[in-house]
Amino acid sequence: MAVEPGRRRLAGGRIRARRLDAGLAQADLARRVGISPSYLNLIEHDRRRIGGRLLNAIAQALGLEPAQIAEGAGDALIDRLGAAAAAQGRGAEDAEAFAGRFPDWAGLVEAQAARIEALEAQVAGLSDRLAHDPELSASLHQVITAATAIRSTASILVEGEALDRDWQSRFHNNIHAESLRLAESSRRLAGYLEAPGEATGAGALSPLDRVEAALDRLGHHVPALEGDSPSLRPAEVAAGVPGLDASARRILNGWCDTYRADAVALPLDTMARGWRETPEPLALAARLGCTLPRLLRRLASLPPGIGPARAGLVTCDAGGALGPRRALDGLTLPRGGAACPLWPLFEALSQPGRPLRMLAAMPGETAPDVLCIAVSTLETGPGWDAPPRVGAVMLMLPGDALPGAAPPTRRAVGPGCRLCPREGCRARREPPLLTAASRPL
Repeated sequence: MAVEPGRRRLAGGRIRARRLDAGLAQADLARRVGISPSYLNLIEHDRRRIGGRLLNAIAQALGLEPAQIAEGAGDALIDRLGAAAAAQGRGAEDAEAFAGRFPDWAGLVEAQAARIEALEAQVAGLSDRLAHDPELSASLHQVITAATAIRSTASILVEGEALDRDWQSRFHNNIHAESLRLAESSRRLAGYLEAPGEATGAGALSPLDRVEAALDRLGHHVPALEGDSPSLRPAEVAAGVPGLDASARRILNGWCDTYRADAVALPLDTMARGWRETPEPLALAARLGCTLPRLLRRLASLPPGIGPARAGLVTCDAGGALGPRRALDGLTLPRGGAACPLWPLFEALSQPGRPLRMLAAMPGETAPDVLCIAVSTLETGPGWDAPPRVGAVMLMLPGDALPGAAPPTRRAVGPGCRLCPREGCRARREPPLLTAASRPL
């Protein structure tokens, strides 16, 4: 019985690979386990199944655990190895063979690939922040201003005419004050550029980053704010999260207020029953009698087993500034005005109330499509002269999350112009960091 095309190598292939690695002939291994070489040849070509005592004997002769022969490398590990190979422009056909023959090395490659992916995401975030973050620009301006003032004052003391004691004292005091300001600005700038902390988020780059790190640890779901009689108030939840400064706590408090309002309007049992019967956001919002923005936020904050299996969420105001984000499998939009303008989140801002649905196609042959559902709202103030507030929300789901729905329009988008390799894009605002000649093959 021949192996079907495209099917992964079975136990026989793993036995043959490990036998060759050990430098054993078929006859030697067959003699050790008490079978004929011809029978072992059939096993190695997956024409005979093995199990029980014979499987244990072969595994012992090859210095393996029986599970390494019977099961081989896990599908998840093989998929990750294949993705790592594809990212470097190499074929992934031998991923299982490599994992089966060198399990320790396969684990190391997997760990390194994950580390590279995390570093690339961190570099992307820092690059966007360096290019677009107004807070960083202000901090740099303070450092440069203080250094310039110190240099100018020092030059007067050194190069100018002799000054009386009063003027000298004034200049010395100025230098001292500017030095203190420079030290404080430098300290704040250094802290601002620290890498985000993995455990507590205390080293995150901004208050929003700290809030996002806290929400990621909570899974963006807060049981204490659920039900008719929640165990905590929103302010108490925000106050109980460690590692947040006053600015971050205010942001989290606002997020918790919105979460509680959504939980009151859409209880967990209502969401579970509704999603099970109508797993399509627009139809579900109409059925439950709620606004679409509220439903999209709620879908992204449900515990496992209720609602979509995986979901991401992004919100923004009229200026395009993003609020606390929830990534979908590591994918989200960058901050600082650096996000691609082709995302439907920004398109929705100009069409308040109109729901938009789109399949976002990210750059790269292996990048999966993302189903995006976006809508914006227009809120008027309590006074006649109060300006309206416009905000948008976008739910991100895997591209195949709604198999029964009509296929949406597919649009090529990117992470942001500085990191997007697409050429000839009419929405491009600035050249990419990597030119075509410098990108890895």
